Amino acid sequence: MTLLRLEEVTRTVELVEGPSLTILSGVNLAVSVGDRVSIVGRSGSGKSTLLNLLGLLDKPTTGAMFFDDKPVKSFSASARDRARGRDIGFIFQQFNLLQGRTALENVMTPLLYAEGRQFWQRSKIAREMLERVGLGNRAQALPDKLSGGEQQRVAIARSLVRGPRLILADEPTGALDLETGASVMHLLDEVATASGAALVTITHDPAIAELSSTHYRLDHGVLTPVVSHLEAVPA
Repeated sequence: MTLLRLEEVTRTVELVEGPSLTILSGVNLAVSVGDRVSIVGRSGSGKSTLLNLLGLLDKPTTGAMFFDDKPVKSFSASARDRARGRDIGFIFQQFNLLQGRTALENVMTPLLYAEGRQFWQRSKIAREMLERVGLGNRAQALPDKLSGGEQQRVAIARSLVRGPRLILADEPTGALDLETGASVMHLLDEVATASGAALVTITHDPAIAELSSTHYRLDHGVLTPVVSHLEAVPA
């Protein structure tokens, strides 16, 4: 089942002076349930813009985009917000944890916007997710008492606590050392597999990209399939 599909998508921005700037050009991408996709690109290649489109934070200038086989252009702003909160989890290079809040409270945050069982049992659900990422014994720890790898595990737990079907990981290991980064990626893949979620990793690191089964390169706004064995790309 195709979860997300982009067809000849272009994203341009209007400049105060001069012609408009094309950031993405003719992008075609299909992500199905359970897929593992990596997109490699250097800084300035359009990675952030593509992430915003995939996360329903922005809309294409031209081309077509579908989520659950429904055209995104038909979604109202509130419908995009609901789909994003319910079905999409974000993981970033910077952990973006709430300082002064425990690991448990950080993981509970997305559930404050949930309904039914997820809202009323938010503490139990968040605690179980911390257990799944190996931090059950660190539930009451504050972010400044956690290592970088532990903070990223909390961020992963927070992104997955509502059971998203699509996980978008933006340079998820960029703030970690090589060994910790590899451990975090294996954990992310393991948890995503258990929930059946699709995982799209946007990175400049070919070693991280090679952990996915489907590879793309983004260069000057053009997305190209890559067979494998990606070459190093400068950050």
